[in-house]
Amino acid sequence: MFDLSGRRALVTGSSTGIGYALAKGLAGAGAELILNGRNAARLAEAVGRLRDEGATVHAAGFDVTSADEVEKAIGDIEREIGAIDILVNNAGMQRRAPLEQFSHEQWQELMKTNVDSVFLVGQAVARHMIGRQRGKIINICSVQSELGRPNIAAYTASKGAVKMLTKGMAIDWGQHGIQVNGLGPGYFKTELTEALVKDETFSKWLTGRTPSRRWGDVEDLVGAAVFLASNASNFVNGHILYVDGGVTATL
Repeated sequence: MFDLSGRRALVTGSSTGIGYALAKGLAGAGAELILNGRNAARLAEAVGRLRDEGATVHAAGFDVTSADEVEKAIGDIEREIGAIDILVNNAGMQRRAPLEQFSHEQWQELMKTNVDSVFLVGQAVARHMIGRQRGKIINICSVQSELGRPNIAAYTASKGAVKMLTKGMAIDWGQHGIQVNGLGPGYFKTELTEALVKDETFSKWLTGRTPSRRWGDVEDLVGAAVFLASNASNFVNGHILYVDGGVTATL
């Protein structure tokens, strides 16, 4: 039920961090990969590492916030590489500032990256999946799809939007054999959170706030991603699976 052999997965924003870990995990379950990123050097390095480990990997360096680039890239992938069976909408960004100091330009950049990309890539891929009457879409949400923290109001708004867009996609596309679900990471050790991990005060607060009493490791996300990408989740649709050590379960 969890075997992804013969499936092809596109993972956006997968040169590093959570996106790379998810792509590697899907490859471990048998999937062929298409990695996406805007930094050509990082993308090539990620592709090379996974190929060295035996994965079948392709690179697709397009801007997920550009409607024209997305449309062209998805068409090229479908024609030249093959059908996209699994889409992981992972590309995202964070900007921290008190909301009263958050500029309109920062708001627009964050929303384009975190929300518009999910709509644009999801829609472009789903149009092909609808014709095949099958497909899996996994949108990367966050515990901030449910919870707030100081100085990240815009990010929280964006991830709340991704949660509800996930449900909307499931409602519209479920009739076509497509399952659309969200994966909601808690606090994970990545390049982007390194400063927080090293902040003893914050780490002490976080581990005390987390029932599992630790930070997440990116490998903790792999099982959930494989489940949502595989036949094991064929009747799971419009669900947000939080992988957070229990953060969303407690005050």
